[in-house]
Amino acid sequence: MVLRSSLKSCLQLACTLRTPKAGFRSTASGGLIIQSVSNDVYQNLAVEDWIHDHMNLENRQVLFLWRNSPAVVIGRHQNPWQECNLRLMRQKNIKLARRRSGGGTVYHDLGNINLTFFTNRKKYERMENLKLVVKALKALRPQLDVHVTDRYDILLDRQYKISGTAAKLGRTVAYHHCTLLCNTDKHVLSSVLKSPYKGLKSNATPSVPASVKNLLEEDHGLTCEMLLDAIAEEYAAQHQIDHHITLVNPADETVLPGINNKTEELQTWEWVYGKTPKFSVSTCFNMVCQDSILDVKVDMDVKHGRIEACNIDLPEQWLPPALCNELVKSLTGSKFCPNETTTLTTTLLKLCPQDDELHSRWNLLCKNMVTLM
Repeated sequence: MVLRSSLKSCLQLACTLRTPKAGFRSTASGGLIIQSVSNDVYQNLAVEDWIHDHMNLENRQVLFLWRNSPAVVIGRHQNPWQECNLRLMRQKNIKLARRRSGGGTVYHDLGNINLTFFTNRKKYERMENLKLVVKALKALRPQLDVHVTDRYDILLDRQYKISGTAAKLGRTVAYHHCTLLCNTDKHVLSSVLKSPYKGLKSNATPSVPASVKNLLEEDHGLTCEMLLDAIAEEYAAQHQIDHHITLVNPADETVLPGINNKTEELQTWEWVYGKTPKFSVSTCFNMVCQDSILDVKVDMDVKHGRIEACNIDLPEQWLPPALCNELVKSLTGSKFCPNETTTLTTTLLKLCPQDDELHSRWNLLCKNMVTLM
């Protein structure tokens, strides 16, 4: 069993990490195993960035272990509207985060383990990292049928994906991170990773769907803690380091100077949504009004998460053209965001003539526009 470090170990980590960037050249070589005490996805992704930016990994390898409360994490070059059900996520209070690495979209909860392997660029080898994970699983439960694929996934029983991979290759430093499904809520996973949005066209990197399974389904005696310890032990054995895990608080500026700025940046709308590659929306929706059905066609171009161009095609007699033009004008340049669109349409409602039927039609149109986002 790998033991979590005491206050002494945390202080040792602080002594290492407090050193200015240039000072890391003098730190000891070898391996280091770190585990986050936080379950916040933005804080944990910020730790990855901090280690990548500040630690000297010329003669050192680092394994970072972390788990998140419910969150969907997309790759650096992905489109969230294309990858997940944002409406459902808002209802369930599931966070959305964008990694700095590539790869596909994943669902995180406390039943999912995240592993990040840091090395210098020359020693980067994700296949060896995944083989280490498989070896740890086999040591813990020899009967498990697990193996690594050419796509750098780990499969259970030759068909179920239990781990996916992504990576960031810097000039001198590289990291490879992967997931491990232990006891994730598969119903929520499948629900939030299914986009309901229609008519999207994008060059963003799409995820590849796969059948998944929890390790707990294969062996009910397994826990996330057992898996973490087994992987840490195998990592320690391969790198010939002490069998302990050093705990780190991702909000502690005394240990990780500047970490909170990194965390805040990862939560901004400009990063999570604004970094989405340019895409277009071309869709239709039906509106029922006074026992009649009206077809509305909408075309939008979205760049950096903002509406660059917009066209709403509906009959002139149904809504005054001037009012529709005001809506298009207001939407152009605004965020492709339901909250901002709701605020805009509420403000524009004041321009409506005092006509109950017109107000009703306007509200119906605006509600449908919001659902596109």
